[in-house]
Amino acid sequence: MTAVFIVGLTLWYTNLLVNKIAQDERKKVKLWAGAVQKKANLVKYTNELFNKIKTEERKKVELWAEATKQLSKDLSDYGFVLKVVSDNTTVPVILADENGTPITSRNLDPLKEKDKAYLESQMQAMRAMQEPIEINIYKGHKNYLYYKDSKLFSELKIVLDDLVKSFISEVAVNSASVPVIYTDSTKINVIASGNIDSIKIKDPEYLKATIASMASQNHPIEVEFGDGSKSYIFYHESILLTQFKYYPYVMFGIIGLFLFVAYLLFSTARKAEQNQVWVGMAKETAHQLGTPLSALIAWLEYLKSTGLDASTASEIEKDIKRLETITERFSKIGSAPKLVKADLVGVLNESMNYIKSRTSKNVVFTLDTGNQKEVTAQLNIPLFEWVIENLCKNAVDAMVGNGAITITLTDQTQFVYIDITDTGKGIPKSKYKTVFEPGFTTKQRGWGLGLSLSKRIIENYHSGEIFVKSSEIDKGTTFRIVLNK
Repeated sequence: MTAVFIVGLTLWYTNLLVNKIAQDERKKVKLWAGAVQKKANLVKYTNELFNKIKTEERKKVELWAEATKQLSKDLSDYGFVLKVVSDNTTVPVILADENGTPITSRNLDPLKEKDKAYLESQMQAMRAMQEPIEINIYKGHKNYLYYKDSKLFSELKIVLDDLVKSFISEVAVNSASVPVIYTDSTKINVIASGNIDSIKIKDPEYLKATIASMASQNHPIEVEFGDGSKSYIFYHESILLTQFKYYPYVMFGIIGLFLFVAYLLFSTARKAEQNQVWVGMAKETAHQLGTPLSALIAWLEYLKSTGLDASTASEIEKDIKRLETITERFSKIGSAPKLVKADLVGVLNESMNYIKSRTSKNVVFTLDTGNQKEVTAQLNIPLFEWVIENLCKNAVDAMVGNGAITITLTDQTQFVYIDITDTGKGIPKSKYKTVFEPGFTTKQRGWGLGLSLSKRIIENYHSGEIFVKSSEIDKGTTFRIVLNK
């Protein structure tokens, strides 16, 4: 509970910090979006002003052309017309006849104005930029007025182009670290992008999905530069903010992983300690049994020499051998057991007969081998017999000395299955795994070690498996042992 409280407090405080940072990030993004909108309006206003200047220059050239035309007529007052012509001090113009021969020029390089080749090259450049203005002189004769943008206008155009480029650059590479896509009016063709994988954005499907995602998060910023066309800026939260969103979950995962590893280490340490206890107890038991067992063997030999009844001596000898087997079993706990190829039918028969001879006649024992006379497996016979005896003794206790025990041997291609079924009181389904834990017992004087030892012997020493196959309350239980052939 303390660990859960600490984890919960850590996550709560981390989430609080993340939310604060996220709010600051959102404010930053909103400020950036507002600044972009304002700068877009500034660029639009500048472009509109530029277009007005362009229109005024065109009007100025047309007025200059009209004044030139009036000068060719028979007028009594040339004052106004001459003033119009002389007032053009910015727009470069060349007046040429209908054959394209320059007549006069204004606002060109004064050192080259008399150079015919220079004038012709300027006329070609002007023709490429603007359509010349036609001037009717007299009797069908015409002059043509060539012109180009003034130096002031050209400089303004460069400033405007730089402003537009700067605007696009600042949108793409922004201080808010916001992923952006700048498109034309189609909302498909990308003009510029920033903080996005440049390779992925070339994929049409990825681009379409990203634009749709951005549009769902934030309404795109509409940009109009005053030339009638529109472009759009799509953006969403910064990568850092996205990372902040998932940070608490990552933190939770790391803490969870830490707790899981800590639990595994604790569990491993606990099992290692249990193993040491098991091994120590088993070794000590074997050692303690050794001394009286040696004495019993000596006493048996003495009794035989005094004329003890042969049948009585035989039964005592069997029990002494049984004690020797038990001592051997305990001595092997904690050591790597030696497995040998053994006949399971014979081993099961011998174990069952031993239990049968020491159990009430009201318990019926049956061994079903499926008419197979020999089934071999790798066994440590003393330890394996211990498992069978434990299971049979538990079955007898569960039936209170009255019922039936059936041992079924099934030979498969790769495995051997041994099912031990009784007609006892059964095991609740919730206890199927618990019965193998040390200390679990339903007996008043039991230690709860039999099934735990059985599981250790089958799984650790024989690389097999033991589990409760099925059980019904007041009807019986089936334990299954699986061994490799």
